[in-house]
Amino acid sequence: MLSDMVQSIEQHVEWIADCTGYMEEKGFEVIEPNAEAEEGWVALVNEIADQTIFPDCNSWYLGANIPGKSRVFMPFVGFSDCVAICEARTANGYEGFGFA
Repeated sequence: MLSDMVQSIEQHVEWIADCTGYMEEKGFEVIEPNAEAEEGWVALVNEIADQTIFPDCNSWYLGANIPGKSRVFMPFVGFSDCVAICEARTANGYEGFGFA
């Protein structure tokens, strides 16, 4: 997530803590995104990034610091939108994730 680091980390920690609590309650030991959700997330991140100058820069945000790496913008631009997506997926039983 491309936002204020403290705010982002706090959200990440809370989400992970809630998720691991859910997993413990349900007896799960593994969580993994399904391929459709993963592809959708990458597409959304890039759709939003394409509205900025980030994809045009030669930056580590695109993996430009690693020779031969494909250029893909990885951070999500927009804290509140990301939080809303995470909250919606959590409310829908961690939609887009598989558990074992």
